[in-house]
Amino acid sequence: MNFKIKVPQELEAKFMLWTDISFHDMEVIDNIHSIPDLESALCNVFGVDLPEPKRAVLLELYVQTVLFCRQHSLKKEQTSALLSIIKSIHEANIETPLCNIEQCLNYSKELLFCHSVRRPPFSIDIFSFQEVECILKYIHSNYLRHYKLYKYIFTPQVTLDLSLTYSGMPDHGSPVLEDSSVPDVENATEEQAAPNIDTSFITEHEEASTASTSELKALIEQEVRQQLKLASGQLDQTIREKEKAFQLNGALNSSQPNLQAKKEKDGKKMK
Repeated sequence: MNFKIKVPQELEAKFMLWTDISFHDMEVIDNIHSIPDLESALCNVFGVDLPEPKRAVLLELYVQTVLFCRQHSLKKEQTSALLSIIKSIHEANIETPLCNIEQCLNYSKELLFCHSVRRPPFSIDIFSFQEVECILKYIHSNYLRHYKLYKYIFTPQVTLDLSLTYSGMPDHGSPVLEDSSVPDVENATEEQAAPNIDTSFITEHEEASTASTSELKALIEQEVRQQLKLASGQLDQTIREKEKAFQLNGALNSSQPNLQAKKEKDGKKMK
C-alpha cells in the first residue's frame, strides 16, 4: 500500500488541562486499584481501538503514568494534564516512520513549560519546577528511552527500493509477458501448430548485452589497477622520504660525539 511519508517537524505546544480526561473521569480512575480495571477505564476514556499488540503497549503506557502520578501524590488536574502530555508525545512520535527524536524531546519540554509558568492564555502553572524536573526524568526514562521500540510497533516499516541505471547499458527491467491465449496442447491439431519463433534477434541482443558487460568490467578493472599503481607509488615515495630522514638523523647523532671530543681537545690546547 502506497502512503505519503510525513517529514519530521517542530510541533507547537499548548496547555492540556482537562483535554482528554474530565474531572469526573479522574474521580472514577482514582477509585480503581486493580490493573485490569484501570486498563479498561483508560481504554474507554481515551477511546483506544487498536489491534494487539498496539493496544496492550499503549494501555501499559497510560497505566504506568497513572501509577507514577499516584506515587508522587499528584492532584487530579495534574494527572489529567500529564496523561494528555504523554498521549501528545506518543502521537508526535508515531506520526512519521522517520527519526524525529529531537522534535519529540523539544516538544515534551515545551509541553511541560506550558504547564509550569502562569502566562494566560498561553500557559498555566499546575506543576512546580521540582515536579517538572521529576516528570521530565520520567518521560525520558519511560518513553524516550524506548523511542525506537514505540516507533517500530506503531509505524509502518519503510523499505528503500533502489535501482541503478548505467548509461550505455541495455534496459533489462521490462518484464516478459506470458501469452495466455495459447490453445490447449491436447486439442491442438497439426493444422493449428504454433509458428516458429525467430531467435536471431534474441541471440544478437544477448551477445550485445554480454559485450557491453565485458567492456564495463574491463574499464572498471583498468581504473582499479591505475588507482592501485598510484597508491603504491605514493607509498614508496613516503617510505623513501622516511628512510632519508632516518639516515640524516643517524648521521647527525653520530657526528655529535666527535664534535664534543674536538671541542674538549681544543680547550685543553688553549690551557
